[in-house]
Amino acid sequence: MSAVKSIAVLTSGGDSQGMNAAVRAVVRSALYFDIEVYGVQRGYQGLLNDDLRPMDLRSVGDILQRGGTVLQTARCKEFLTAEGQQRGADVLRSRGIDGLVVIGGDGSYQGANKLSKLGIKTMGLPGTIDNDIPFTDSTIGFDTAVSIVVDAINKIRDTMSSHERASVVEVMGRHCGDIALYAGLASGAETIIVPEVPYDMKEVANRMKSNFAKGKRHSIVVVAEGAAKGVDVAREITNSCGLEPHVTVLGHIQRGGAPTAADRILASQLGDFAVHQLMAGESAKACGIISGKLVATDIDTVVNSKKPFNMDLYELAIRLSQ
Repeated sequence: MSAVKSIAVLTSGGDSQGMNAAVRAVVRSALYFDIEVYGVQRGYQGLLNDDLRPMDLRSVGDILQRGGTVLQTARCKEFLTAEGQQRGADVLRSRGIDGLVVIGGDGSYQGANKLSKLGIKTMGLPGTIDNDIPFTDSTIGFDTAVSIVVDAINKIRDTMSSHERASVVEVMGRHCGDIALYAGLASGAETIIVPEVPYDMKEVANRMKSNFAKGKRHSIVVVAEGAAKGVDVAREITNSCGLEPHVTVLGHIQRGGAPTAADRILASQLGDFAVHQLMAGESAKACGIISGKLVATDIDTVVNSKKPFNMDLYELAIRLSQ
């Protein structure tokens, strides 16, 4: 029988589609095993404010398909300090909470790691559209974000083809170019610019000019925000070859909307898995999925590792963009 009697769940950092599905899975799995569940409002800030609320089946009803996070999220500079982290651990202990499930990205994992070193049993779930968390093939929200970008590019291409123009589409991804890579490949973009791979703007401009010379009616460049700004890419193309690409910055539209079926299923699997890990006495783990198998990796290892870039997929995109 599980020694875990009470757990808490919070969402932290930037929101991602599927966070609600993950919260739902944590709550319903815990309740299934007669474990009390508390929802922490507004991430680590809410933890420091002792803003924890009991959750029941009704608390997570009708949220599976909703974007954003019903628990909300907020930045918390105080939690970056040792004093703030100790206070967070003290709040959980005062509530008699046996474990904490943190849903978020790298910064959220850093916080969970700090709490684990203070004796709090923690589980991290990868909730970020960037897909930059190592030791998992996909993060919660990534599939939805890519689908949104692909849909936007499809619509942009319709207009660009009608006017025989080029377009630069800037997508999210400060340190990881996966959204640009996957969306660029899936939408047939001629050029994909990511932080992980050096690029030559003159080559990009010449390729675009060559494409039009071959009779193409449009040319799409997808650029991750961490590699360059869309307006700068467009300006350099204009200076190099005279073409004047239209710039679209998709921004936070990539984080909104209903999660795809893939993200709902992934979030549900990981949320349930986290509860089982806590029940088994595990702590300081990051939950993920690799080759279809649920895995739990030491969170200290995860926060001190970098996810490798998929060069095979990038080179495939280059071959197919000719």
